[in-house]
Amino acid sequence: MGSASDPEAAAEYLRRAFQAQMSGDLVAAIDLYQRSIAACPTAEAHTFLGWTYSFQGRLEDAIEECQKAIAVDPTFGNPYNDIGAYLIEMGRLDEAIPWLERATRATRYESPHFPRFNLGRVYLAKEMYSRALQEFRAVVDLRPDHLPARHAVEALRRKLN
Repeated sequence: MGSASDPEAAAEYLRRAFQAQMSGDLVAAIDLYQRSIAACPTAEAHTFLGWTYSFQGRLEDAIEECQKAIAVDPTFGNPYNDIGAYLIEMGRLDEAIPWLERATRATRYESPHFPRFNLGRVYLAKEMYSRALQEFRAVVDLRPDHLPARHAVEALRRKLN
């Protein structure tokens, strides 16, 4: 990569990469995300490249891209949550918790209910029911229409009573 940065080209590659990913063309998506990063590295491009790798089952590569995203912009919440989600998928629940907690504190995050829901899943799997209930309630507070969290709250209330 040269020293010149081209944010407009990066944004266009990012847009095209996301379209390719959503249409299922992961190879094209990876190429376009990499071109976006080469034009001007952003936390979004690294995070979404990681997400694409996760679709291919490449969870370690996905985590590495999320770590690069955090290095570019530590305020962006998505990569913290995504690392937590990938670790959950790998069965590494205890390792997921600090990443998910960091996601809940991120200042730039449009979906703060995601890490709360993932924390609820972790605590439920660890049979830490009060903590799980606390996280699922936080999701419902943020997103009253989140049915999986509402159902989890109801199920945990029945279990704890």
